[in-house]
Amino acid sequence: MKLQEIATFFMDTVNSSHAYATGGTSVSEFWSNPKRLAEALTTETEESCTTYNMLKVSRHLFRWTKEIAYADYYERALINGVLSIQRGRDPGVMIYMLPQGPGRSKAKSYHGWGTQYESFWCCYGTGIESFSKLGDSIYFEERGERPALYVVQFIPSTFSWRTAGLTVAQQLMPLSSSDQYLQVSFSVSAKTTNGQFATLNVRIPSWTSLNGAKATLNGKHLELASPGTFLTISKQWGSGDQLSLQLPIHLRTEAIKDDRPEYASIQAVLFGPFLLAGLTTGDWDAKTGAADAAASDWITPVPVESNSQLVTLAQESGGEAFVLSALNGSLTMLQRPKDGGGTEAAVHATFRLVPQGGAGAGAAAMLEPLDMPGMVVTDRLTVAAEKSSGAAFNVVPGLAGAPGSVSLELASRPGCFLVGGGEKVQVGCAGGAQQKRGDGAWFRRSASFARGEPLRRYHPMSFAARGVRRSFLLEPLFTLRDEFYTVYFNLVA
Repeated sequence: MKLQEIATFFMDTVNSSHAYATGGTSVSEFWSNPKRLAEALTTETEESCTTYNMLKVSRHLFRWTKEIAYADYYERALINGVLSIQRGRDPGVMIYMLPQGPGRSKAKSYHGWGTQYESFWCCYGTGIESFSKLGDSIYFEERGERPALYVVQFIPSTFSWRTAGLTVAQQLMPLSSSDQYLQVSFSVSAKTTNGQFATLNVRIPSWTSLNGAKATLNGKHLELASPGTFLTISKQWGSGDQLSLQLPIHLRTEAIKDDRPEYASIQAVLFGPFLLAGLTTGDWDAKTGAADAAASDWITPVPVESNSQLVTLAQESGGEAFVLSALNGSLTMLQRPKDGGGTEAAVHATFRLVPQGGAGAGAAAMLEPLDMPGMVVTDRLTVAAEKSSGAAFNVVPGLAGAPGSVSLELASRPGCFLVGGGEKVQVGCAGGAQQKRGDGAWFRRSASFARGEPLRRYHPMSFAARGVRRSFLLEPLFTLRDEFYTVYFNLVA
């Protein structure tokens, strides 16, 4: 067999966790059918050690073949596989297996998160080493009479190209869900006054398109190469040459690698190379609206300004702190989580106060649970998609008079408010049973909530997706810590 045939065979065979669209890593440590991956969607799916090994394999294959497919693979495995296996910025807290099934959590998987000092399974060694190699495989040098450099990953960095006597500095603009382009720039400067003749090859990734793509060198437009090829520039580089790329970045879906017709609707959602996970405890039915719908038809960016509308509403009761939460489609009070924004409790205890015209005291607003964009809390204390008058609340100063507190009056029932006071949420009305029993102070206190900073915020790359029974908040998999999520959806027209 030729080298290319061997490489293709090897990658296809080991590519048995395309089940989460990184471009492939193996399920656990076993060989499995690369065309029957739907059954791999379980709590124990992608093993950190295998991602580590496949990064090495794809690196070698790229060096031998210069095939961009291997650089594309490396990018996806690095972003979605490596960056997802550490718990936020917690040092030494790694994961063995990255779960891929519907409604899974990294914290609640079979192995779960490790510990800083007591855990030492094999993936602790390779996992930590992977994070020491984040700067690896960005640049590849080809030596010869005319030196050439291949730039294959878009990662802010500086490369001292000694053979050519040049310094290449790469900068990347931060991305958000509202961006339509990935923008990367390169500053190339010579270490001598005369410069050096050399060739720069920049990867044009397969996930982009030519529609709207631009490349400029020192302000002059270049003819851009097709996706899946290199933009090649050979010249006498001087001091301060500037190369800029504008690459369209799109939402798209990818079907799971399974040749059985009954699994054709099981698809992952990606934004460029970023795998998007939907926050959910199990529901994975997405509503596309049409069989041939584009991803952008049923998935929309979360506006940047939405973060300023997020809030957590808290109360003290019996010496304990509680937070208003939306759990299983209903309102409840949960104990305030001690850990911060990466917990499932933080997701449920964060709401978006969506203004309904006007501002200030008494302004009407809707309560939108963070993980159900577009859905609102109703006067029945449930979460629904209908935005009727029964879903509006008048946000007024707290009845108990505490500075910074608010009370939520039902717009459909003036004088009636959300009442907590423990683990239960109910509707209480001024002059109702509590006050008739002489418990007016209790009523005012239980109808008042401290309006605090949200326990959770939207990631800049956040999207809202329509579902059959609910909506989904989509965020990059690598940003999640303990939240429940799904990375494959069942697309329903």
